[in-house]
Amino acid sequence: MSTSPSADLLKQMLRIRRLEERCVELYSAAKIRGFMHVYIGEEAVAAGVMSTLRPDDAVVATYREHGHALLKGVSARAILAEMYGDVEGCCLGRGGSMHLFDRQTRFYGGNAIVAGGLPLAVGLALAEKMSGGNRVTVCFFGEGAVAEGEFHEALNLAALWQLPVLFCCENNLYAMGTALNRSESQTDIALKAAAYEIPAWAADGMDVEAVASAASRAVDAVRSGGGPHFLELRTYRFRAHSMYDPERYRDKSEVEGWKERDPIASLRSALLARGELPDDDWSAIEKSVGDEIDDAVAFAQAGHPEPVEELERFVYSEALP
Repeated sequence: MSTSPSADLLKQMLRIRRLEERCVELYSAAKIRGFMHVYIGEEAVAAGVMSTLRPDDAVVATYREHGHALLKGVSARAILAEMYGDVEGCCLGRGGSMHLFDRQTRFYGGNAIVAGGLPLAVGLALAEKMSGGNRVTVCFFGEGAVAEGEFHEALNLAALWQLPVLFCCENNLYAMGTALNRSESQTDIALKAAAYEIPAWAADGMDVEAVASAASRAVDAVRSGGGPHFLELRTYRFRAHSMYDPERYRDKSEVEGWKERDPIASLRSALLARGELPDDDWSAIEKSVGDEIDDAVAFAQAGHPEPVEELERFVYSEALP
């Protein structure tokens, strides 16, 4: 099977897509409860950025974070078990869909507060600078976070202290149900970031190769001591904001238009045209990904809820097992 960088990007996007599609099925069957936000349509952002990171780099994400966690190294088993509420989950079943966390892979959430991850990322980057290391902290957030005070405070401090952090704005045009041009007088988000003297530019978030190229340039600059950098990744979610969202704020024709730019289908077509993806390779990728997700679902379904006797555990700070 092909091991080209672009073929691997295709596989990583497909891993996210198949995981999210299965999550939708399981949620509809009431196997997963609570709020859930899926990433279908935005896979090129996580796959492109993650491909440029080292295993010891840190990642902070939002509540739409299943794909980020998966590509950071959190197993599909641990993710689905967490969403089922099993003790086998990455947070022992206490976090659920919006609060995935894994210390071993340095995946720091999963954060239900809009813009809540930005100050955390600044703190992680400050700790890294103070320790003299060269690990990069990457912070993913939606364009809705730009309206929050934490966005401005975090960018200001990161620039002031020249911290090793890469801010990645996943601009999908709708902060929940509010269009960007209805909430921001200046819709060029990279330009906003540049006002803090941070190198910032936009990239096509529906083109995984373009994302990987932009992220590689930014990550290399941050790691080499260039201070904070900012990417505005212009993308689109194909499904509603959350599973509870009736989605009355955008036309179906708009959604269908964006689906024509599906990042997975687009890259597959490009690889076929370039002769870089034989049919056997695509079939092998599909089977590998399908087997991984099937195994994760079976693992989660065989999981165990936390014993009632453990409910008071972690009410106060204590060491993790």
